[in-house]
Amino acid sequence: MLLLNLLFVATVQAAPAKQVVSLAPNLTEIAFAAGAGSRIVATVEFSDYPEAAKKIPRIGDAFRFDYERILALQPDAVLAWEPGTPAEVVERLRALKLRVVTIRTQHLQDIAVAVREIGRIAGTESVANPVADDFERGIGRLRAEYGRREIVDVFLQINDQPLYTVNGRQIMSELVEICGGRNVFGALNDLAPQVGVEAVIAANPGAIISTGSADSPGYTQWQRWRQMRAVSAGNLFLLPPEEIARSTPRLVAGGEKMCRTLQTARERLSRSN
Repeated sequence: MLLLNLLFVATVQAAPAKQVVSLAPNLTEIAFAAGAGSRIVATVEFSDYPEAAKKIPRIGDAFRFDYERILALQPDAVLAWEPGTPAEVVERLRALKLRVVTIRTQHLQDIAVAVREIGRIAGTESVANPVADDFERGIGRLRAEYGRREIVDVFLQINDQPLYTVNGRQIMSELVEICGGRNVFGALNDLAPQVGVEAVIAANPGAIISTGSADSPGYTQWQRWRQMRAVSAGNLFLLPPEEIARSTPRLVAGGEKMCRTLQTARERLSRSN
């Protein structure tokens, strides 16, 4: 009888999840990429891709969640984001006897793993596995094509006022590296450190890549500092944050834009020397 009970539990646990709650926008997007978008019964604010994700009911944001609504949905699985979902949220949900699966997406190599894992949870491996394979091939192709080109020093600007960047452990910085760039603030300890204008000038990057808007003061201010190589060479660029900062399969498309941007910067620096 004990053996039968254990086999029953294992079967229940292995059954594809029909109702899934996602606690992060990138996990919602990955679920759609893995063929499991229709299984998402609730998600959080800023889950805006693909278009169908906008119609999913919200149960909170990055830090605040409606636990009663989550319980009422009786999800088969709750997807938590590592490192984004607070540990206390995961602990509380597990204390409520919910199945919480933490999905890590800190590095590029984690994305394909996440797609396959969500596909396994939802029973949509036939969709998820080819998507994961395509992602790995796409990143590998960019690394092979651009990774050994002349290095471009890059300042990644993710906020204008105050001025924020990312360090070398952030996935956007990894994109820069596979494109033959170097994050000038990659050695800082914080994932998203605040820096000063003076520090950026001292770093003298060859390119400045902003995720802001073209009319933002933080983006246009650099025009005043003609002594910086990025400014004198005309290497001030805007790239869409959802494609270069959100940890999803769209990072291949974002990586292509990043690599083309750094190649343009490389050529302009060569001409200005």
